[in-house]
Amino acid sequence: MNKPATSRKRASVKLETTEKPKPKPRTTRKTVKKALPKAPAGSFKHRLLMISLEALGLAITAVSAIMILLGYSASWFSGTRFFSSLLPFAIGVLGLIVAAAMLLIGWWKLRKWLHGRAAVLTPALAISFALVIGWFVMQNHFTQAFGHFRMLVGGKQEAGRVTLAHQVYAAYRRYNSTQLLKMVNRAEAYNSAIAEAAKVFDIDPNLLQGIAATESSFLPRDSQDGGHGLFQITLVPKAIMEQAGKRLAVSKPSLLNPRHNAFIAAATVKYYLAEMHNDLFLGLLAYNIGPANGGLRFIMQQYGATDFVTIQPYLQQLPRDYPIRVLSHALAFRLWQKEGKLLVYEEGDNAMRIQRIGIPGLQAKL
Repeated sequence: MNKPATSRKRASVKLETTEKPKPKPRTTRKTVKKALPKAPAGSFKHRLLMISLEALGLAITAVSAIMILLGYSASWFSGTRFFSSLLPFAIGVLGLIVAAAMLLIGWWKLRKWLHGRAAVLTPALAISFALVIGWFVMQNHFTQAFGHFRMLVGGKQEAGRVTLAHQVYAAYRRYNSTQLLKMVNRAEAYNSAIAEAAKVFDIDPNLLQGIAATESSFLPRDSQDGGHGLFQITLVPKAIMEQAGKRLAVSKPSLLNPRHNAFIAAATVKYYLAEMHNDLFLGLLAYNIGPANGGLRFIMQQYGATDFVTIQPYLQQLPRDYPIRVLSHALAFRLWQKEGKLLVYEEGDNAMRIQRIGIPGLQAKL
């Protein structure tokens, strides 16, 4: 049965008038980035410290090992023959390079393995290597290896230094220990003045003691050749006297005053060392000759000599043994200062111990 028309109209009106649901506004999705966990404040410094310790340990180990191996190789293959000396040494250097590369690769692999277990293991192992090789460096055996390494690199200059050093050791060995000890005891009264002069003019005090021992045996006096006082000073260039007087704060230094005498001697040694380009042997030779006959520089120009090696043929007419005597006495004062006694120069560890202590003014600069 059909519904009346009026009811249909009402229904349609009702439907039309019914409000349509409003669409919900779109919300734009914001991609929220997850915040990365911040590294602890001290982690970068900690890693930098670990890497620095590792690099330091490896560097110390590598440099020391190279010096030792090259030093021993220079001794084992010493000579001038090609097949017995030069070629084996060159092959040894090549082998050292290959071994270093293999060790570096091995360390890189080991480093990854250690780092996976604990970050501190890598620098700890590197520092351990450095400590082990450092212990070896402190032994007397390293002195020989390092000496050969210096000879390998130093060339003519090192050869001259070594030649002079062994002459000094030989002279020291010949001294009468009783007489030497008496002279060391006599020096006590003048050591403070010598130390002061050495500090002012930047001279090794043991070197000044060696000069005084050679010149006067620490018995200040006037000699027949015109020498005066502790250092038996004769002719002194005017500029040196003025320089010594300025440091002493006096207008005219007195050669009879031990303190003044020490200052003048230190200034004179400084002057001649500079003139001889810090060649200790030539500087002491020039100090002994003084300005007479134009001084050592003029004599060297006359003969065409330029250094320790080239002056050797002409030393028959010069005081050849003066630098040796000065340095051997200086060595005695150095040993007394370091050891409290005068060590006997013997073969073996005692000789190496003395060489390790070094000759004042002559030991190699690091």
